[in-house]
Amino acid sequence: MSKLSDIKDDIETWEQVSSETEELQIMNELSVSESDEPLNAEVGNLLELLRRRVEDLELRSWFTDPMDSHSAIVTIHPGAGGTESQDWAEMLMRMVVQWARRKGFGISINEYMPGEEAGIKTATLTIDGKYAYGFLQAERGVHRLVRISPFDYSSRRHTSFASVDVIPKVDEEVEITIDPSEIRVETFRATGAGGQHVNVTDSAVRITHLPTGIVVQCQNERSQIKNKETALVILKARLYERIQEEKAREEAERHKQKKEIAWGSQIRSYVLHPYQLVKDHRTGLEKGDVQAVLDGDLDDFIVSYHRKRVLEAE
Repeated sequence: MSKLSDIKDDIETWEQVSSETEELQIMNELSVSESDEPLNAEVGNLLELLRRRVEDLELRSWFTDPMDSHSAIVTIHPGAGGTESQDWAEMLMRMVVQWARRKGFGISINEYMPGEEAGIKTATLTIDGKYAYGFLQAERGVHRLVRISPFDYSSRRHTSFASVDVIPKVDEEVEITIDPSEIRVETFRATGAGGQHVNVTDSAVRITHLPTGIVVQCQNERSQIKNKETALVILKARLYERIQEEKAREEAERHKQKKEIAWGSQIRSYVLHPYQLVKDHRTGLEKGDVQAVLDGDLDDFIVSYHRKRVLEAE
């Protein structure tokens, strides 16, 4: 039934796109015949929106893994470099959040550990939406920033690294059994910049899966019970990912992919000084509007990554 629903959604979206294309053609003919500049500008804007929707449909046809249509759990860690890299990690977190908002996806902050001066030491987000995991696989890896440091009184140029990890959110259809005797549950007081991330009770929950050493924690909710439920969902997803990785070790191509996203092998560079450029090292795609990318304009990079991935697999 889930697969049938996915197919029906794609068909309905395609029919809607087809109808909008015909309407846009009529509007374009009218703007040309009447030399209507405002209408011509509107046609251009609508065409760009239509192009992105068609690209989304094309992307969906490339998602063949059953988990691709799932929501995503995103974890961001700064690299070495203290405050500088922690600030960069928070910028990446904001970039992913802004992209998700553009898509109309739900966003939950499961874990947020601020840095001493600025930025974050770690953050885990759940991006809820259809194909969120499929899309965000393109962001998995090490991201490199080059800029004049706002934390350096000598205004020197710094290079910072931060990693983005993405795993699928596992739903009830996937059977992952967690033995209660194999987990250790700890509670602690939530920390953060303020607001909903801070309270005065030990409501935050940390769960350690003893056989694998996987540790997850959640502090988003004020309720200890809800935090435990969310932490178990994340643990289930990470255990599923561990199982998939163990199977994938037998495949040379999968092994190669894991090597490419290893720490120190950046997938993308963001240069703010001495020039403005974002370059994806896997596809060669470059964009000069760095701020737009940092504000969540990631679709071109995501499409380019998956197009290259599919071509290489053929």
